[in-house]
Parts: sequence; structure tokens; C-alpha cells
Amino acid sequence: MLNNNNICANQLIEAEAQSWDYILSYLRPSCIKCAIELGIPDILYKNANPIMSLSDLIAALPNLNPSKTTFIPILMRILVDFGLFNYHQQGDRYSLTSVGRLLVENDPSGKRSFFIFVQHPVLLNTAASVGDWLRDDIPTAFETAHGKSHWDYCAEDPEFNGVFNDAMVGDSRLISNLLISDCCAGVFEGLTSLVDVGGGTGAVAMTIADAFPSLKCIVLDLPHVIGDRKGSTGNLEFVSGSMFDKIPHANAILLKWILHNWDDEDCVKLLKKCKESIPSKEKGGKVIIIDIVMEDNCSNNEELVQSKHLMDFIMRITYASKERSKKEWETLFLDAGFSEYKIITSLGLRSLIEVYP
Repeated sequence: MLNNNNICANQLIEAEAQSWDYILSYLRPSCIKCAIELGIPDILYKNANPIMSLSDLIAALPNLNPSKTTFIPILMRILVDFGLFNYHQQGDRYSLTSVGRLLVENDPSGKRSFFIFVQHPVLLNTAASVGDWLRDDIPTAFETAHGKSHWDYCAEDPEFNGVFNDAMVGDSRLISNLLISDCCAGVFEGLTSLVDVGGGTGAVAMTIADAFPSLKCIVLDLPHVIGDRKGSTGNLEFVSGSMFDKIPHANAILLKWILHNWDDEDCVKLLKKCKESIPSKEKGGKVIIIDIVMEDNCSNNEELVQSKHLMDFIMRITYASKERSKKEWETLFLDAGFSEYKIITSLGLRSLIEVYP
């Protein structure tokens, strides 16, 4: 009996510890946002010595009220727990981890702007409205919270649209580096033209154009996204328009994190537009998709699995769309009239897929 009670007590303690983790998890992004606003990752990155003493770090913080200096060790201790910084006990010093490096401003592979985007009040209010959304007949929780779709909100609110575009640019830098790396070798081989559909401000296309000077790259996006970027520079061109109306003709179409924003019907419609704009497979035609494949190459990475599940949640409450399994992708491709596809490689959270007419 005592042994059983001990087992129950241990289970209760473990469950309570897990519940406290859930309860207090709201503080994680607040602490990280605070570190970004104070410029802590940037200060550590720019410091001549990669390991910086706490006293030097505090002295380097701009606009810190002197009465609040005693709070910085508390904040740093938490950020060490999160894996953003390393703590070096000898000399009470800190250094950046590889995760913390991703929060440095303008880092080529950084996630700083994406983190700022998901902490925007517009998105936080959307997440807080999920319970209300489940009880109404509105298509998305975003519309429940704000009375309009995400895309309409972007078109009407320049500040939010700017934060959203910054996040997409930041994410595109990381993907761009991967696309021209060895892990994606051969993807652009033999191509003479490429259209980056929904390419935003052109971060991915610029990297590809620089890496492949003989490849003509076209960025297609809505007028309020393209802005005054219309026209050509070297082998890079910006075109404004709707991807559902017309896509410029090219050897290949790139869809980076586009299809997960749309339901199956719209995805099939867009894929058919892509098919109309490329030559046959024999002549080198293909669609290059960078998107999540729910069960692809991540079963041994618990964090990636959870991230994919949460991304699926975000897509459903924000766009009435979803992340897709391999079978669901296959169904889209067949319904759009494509004959063949292959998953080329895993890019962490996402995968690179080639689809052939």
C-alpha cells in the first residue's frame, strides 16, 4: 500500500511539474522579446571577445535605468535556461549559443523578425480568440478577432504588413542559404528561368539570381507587396499581379511556404496555373515547392514534430488551411494534373518537393 502511494505521489509531483511548465510558458516569449529589445544578442555578437562579463554586458545596455541593473542577472539566468546563452561561471560571463545567434539583427539565417511577428498583438489576439471562434460560424479565428482576413488586414494596415514582410524576408534568408547549399545541389541545374510566386520583397530570388547569373529570376506578388520594385535589374525582375490570375512563363515555378496558406480547392487552382506556365517535364518544366510534409524526416526530433503540429494549428486558425501529409500532397498534385513528384530533401521544419507536369 505504501509503495502504491509513493508511486501515486511521484506521478502527481511529475504531473504538477509539467503543469507548472505550461502555466509559466507564457513568460518565455516575453523574456526573449525583452532580450531582443535590450539588444543583448547584438551586444554579445559584436563584442570583441565572444565571452562577455555580466558587468560589461550591463554597461553596454543602452537606456537601462540604473535602478534595474539587478534584474539583468535574473533575466540572463532564464535565457540560459532557454538555451539562448551559455553561462561561464568563472568570471560570471556569457556567450551566444547557436540559437541565440539566430536572434541577432540582420543575421543571414536569423529568426529575429519572425519572432517579433508572432509576438505582434494582432497574432496574439488571434490566438486568444480560438475559443470564441470554435463557437461561431466565421471561417478563421483571425476574422473572429479582427473582422477581416489576414490578407485584407495586411493590405489595409501598413505597420502590420511591414512586420509580416520583415518576418518573411528573415525566413527567406535562411531558406535562401539552404537552397544554394550542397543539400539542394542540382535543383536549379539546367534552368534558364524561374518565377518565385508570392516571392514578397525578393529575398530568395535575389540569392538565387546572384548564385546563378545565367538564370532569369522573376518575383511575382501583389501590388502592395511589390511596391516600387517593378522592373528588371540584371537577371532579376519584379512583376505585380495575382498568382490566381496569371503566372509568367518560365522553366520552373518556386512556391516557398505558399500552398500551406490555402485550402485544397485554391491550391489545385494555383497548381493548375503553375502547370500552364511551364513546359513539359521532358523540356525541363517543374514546380519547386518548399513546405511542410507532416511526417517527413522528423520522427526522431520531438521539437520538430511539435513545431509541425503547432504550424498546422496556426494555418487552420489564421487561413482556414492546413499543413499536409505526403498523401495529401500527392492528392493535390494529381488533382491539378501533374504526373509525378518527389521529395528531394528535408530542410528542417520544411521539405523541398519537385513536381513534374
